[in-house]
Amino acid sequence: MTLANQLTLFRIVLIPLLVIVFYLPFAWSWIASAAIFSVAAITDWLDGYVARRYNQSTAFGAFLDPVADKLMVAVALVLLVGEHANAWFAVPAVIIVGREIVISALREWMAELGKRASVAVSMVGKVKTTMQMIAIIVLLAFDPAQFPLWKQLGYVTLYVAAGLTLWSMIVYLRAAWPELMADEHQS
Repeated sequence: MTLANQLTLFRIVLIPLLVIVFYLPFAWSWIASAAIFSVAAITDWLDGYVARRYNQSTAFGAFLDPVADKLMVAVALVLLVGEHANAWFAVPAVIIVGREIVISALREWMAELGKRASVAVSMVGKVKTTMQMIAIIVLLAFDPAQFPLWKQLGYVTLYVAAGLTLWSMIVYLRAAWPELMADEHQS
């Protein structure tokens, strides 16, 4: 078990802890939830760095890393949708989670064709991930009823992330389009 894979597994272990801490009936649960999510975001960057720097890339890590990322983001968004309970929050959350499902399926399908590199992570995807992490950390850190300015900042950042999410999905779909339409042209 490489250090990179251990960091990825640690991120998955943080998920139930995030849920428990988020629902604790204490004022500090907001900032503690944000801290847990922040540690997870840092391990997301760190496991990739360690894998590349120390040649610790494994098939298990290549599978588990994106799963851990998507689980952490989806769980955090579900928690926040429950807290914010409005369409203004639900729409970008649905866009982000929906895109992750579409792109995961697309990558799996392209991998079956031996063309996974066509839908490798792009710079837009990396910026999107950064904006998502910032938005989620801000929204987890502050009680929206007590800190409306931080809530607004979190919403704006989440909408930027949702916009980048759609953009990156279009980039990936365009890259895969020739393969998606290959059967149509052969018929």
